[in-house]
Amino acid sequence: MQRIEDIDKNFKASVPQPDGMTSYDILQPPFKLYGILYGEKGFYRMDEKTAASVSEGVGVLNYHTSGGRLRFNTDARRIMITVDLGELCHMSHMPLSGSSSFDLYVDGVYKSVFRAPNNEDYHKIWSSEIILPEGDSKEILINFPLYNKVRNVCVSLDNRASVREPKPYEDKEPIVFYGSSITHGGCASHPGNAYPNMISRALDRDFINLGFSGCCKAEYEMCEYIGRLPMSLFVYDYDYNAPTPEFLEATHGRFFRQFRRLNPDVPVIMLSHADNLFGDEIMARRRAVVRSTYENALKEGDKNVYFIDGREFYKEYGLDFCTVDCVHPNDLGFFGFHKVLSEFIKENDL
Repeated sequence: MQRIEDIDKNFKASVPQPDGMTSYDILQPPFKLYGILYGEKGFYRMDEKTAASVSEGVGVLNYHTSGGRLRFNTDARRIMITVDLGELCHMSHMPLSGSSSFDLYVDGVYKSVFRAPNNEDYHKIWSSEIILPEGDSKEILINFPLYNKVRNVCVSLDNRASVREPKPYEDKEPIVFYGSSITHGGCASHPGNAYPNMISRALDRDFINLGFSGCCKAEYEMCEYIGRLPMSLFVYDYDYNAPTPEFLEATHGRFFRQFRRLNPDVPVIMLSHADNLFGDEIMARRRAVVRSTYENALKEGDKNVYFIDGREFYKEYGLDFCTVDCVHPNDLGFFGFHKVLSEFIKENDL
């Protein structure tokens, strides 16, 4: 049986050779990494010891590079990345272009995906090249994969290309997102379409993605870690992974109060769920828990707390157009998250 790559060559991930190109270490200036750190095991999102202490799942998913970004300025016309992933994250409801690939934005405009190979073509180290637009000064943004480990990345540019530091973000401190698989980025078609990435580009804001699929349980250790991070805004999207309304009631308010003791002045936006995963009655109870945390904070005089009903995110188009499985957003669903949240952040000057 012929494969799609044999019929349509556009589906084949190429492995170009860096002739006439200079390779760079992205851990060195003028390249700037955001949302991720680098260690012996590769790139990761939060302190490794803390992640392992939270839960086994968080310890593993910490090496998924959702929210990781590489930024720089260049006049290059060709750009190639050479990547060591070690393995590919295959899922039945999410393409490799989102889970395991990098994507490219030039001056804030999406250009293409550095596509990971498929099963048959996959090997440990692969390369992908994209032709850049003309211009003496281009702001380059490369988003890391949403659901994959990344051991190493090398960027290659034209031999004569200049490389400079990127324009700094508007706000020096990042937005911190904490949540479930939706925050993590499931199931965007490419990394830049996860809603935290969309918000970052729209508002020119740095961010840290602490979304952990199936493992967002409001653990004490996680709150201690988050509460000590420098940030300009905290988006508290804890709901989906609480196994029951009773569990959510016991942990949602407690996590917020713990965060407030550690970080009394940072604005907090609380989100409730966007779908009907557990049925109307249970979802109403869960929404009430989240809103209760918000209302109790207001009663205690907290003027930096906000609530968004998640039903607003899919309101315009509905679950069938906005999700892949009535739970995880597709690109349109993530656009709904981005639109509501970005407008809310701007309107409230957060």
